[in-house]
Amino acid sequence: MNLITVSGPPSSGKTSVIIKTIGALRERNLEVGVVKFDCLYTDDDKLYEKINVPVKKGLSGSLCPDHYFVSNIEEVVKWGTEKKLDVLITESAGLCNRCSPYIQDVKAVCVIDNLSGTNTPKKIGPMLKSADIVIITKGDIVSQAEREVFASKVHSVNPKAVTMHINGLTGQGAFELSTLLYDEDSHIDSVKGKKLRFSMPSALCSYCLGETRIGDDYQMGNVRKIDLGDNK
Repeated sequence: MNLITVSGPPSSGKTSVIIKTIGALRERNLEVGVVKFDCLYTDDDKLYEKINVPVKKGLSGSLCPDHYFVSNIEEVVKWGTEKKLDVLITESAGLCNRCSPYIQDVKAVCVIDNLSGTNTPKKIGPMLKSADIVIITKGDIVSQAEREVFASKVHSVNPKAVTMHINGLTGQGAFELSTLLYDEDSHIDSVKGKKLRFSMPSALCSYCLGETRIGDDYQMGNVRKIDLGDNK
C-alpha cells in the first residue's frame, strides 16, 4: 500500500483535488481509500462515500490536529492494509499554518489556493516547506500574471517541490498528479518507528489544560511573551 499525506489551509480545495485524482487512479485499477482528519466538524466523508471510496474520519476536538494525526496514523495504516488498499490518502487541514503532518519516506502533498494572497507562502511553515508536491488551486479565477507570481512565491519557499496547477472543478491536472502519487516500489505495511519530517507545534501551558482566566497569575508552563521593546 502507498501512503500519501495531503494537507493545506482550510477551503483550499484539498477534497476536490483528491476526488478528481482518485478518478484517475481508478482508471489504473487501483483501490483507493481516504481518512479525513479535522477539528470540530466535517462532512467531506459523505463526498467520498458518494463515489464509493472507503473512508473514515477523525475529529480532534480540543486537541491539536497534528498531535491527533500522529497519535492515530499507525491505526489508520492498519485499517488501510486490512482493506487491501493500493493507495491510502490522509487529508488534514493546516489550521494554524504551522502544521507538519509529514512523515519521512511518505509522499507529502500540500494544497494551497491562488486566492490566499501572494505573501501567503511565506506565512506557511513546514506544511509547505517540507512538501514533495505543491498543488495550486483556483488558478482559473485569477490572471495568468497572478498565477505566475504566486507560483514563483511558492518556489522561493520550497524550491525542491514539484509545483502543479490543478482545477478542482474540472479535474484538469489531476491525471498528471496521479502519475506522481503511486509508486510500485514504495509500499509500506506500517509507520511504526518512522519519524516526522519536522517537529510538531509545541505548547504545554495552563490554557492547554483548560484554564480560561487571563493574566500572569494564571499562566504557567510553556509561555512565550511578545517583545514590545522599551516602554519608557
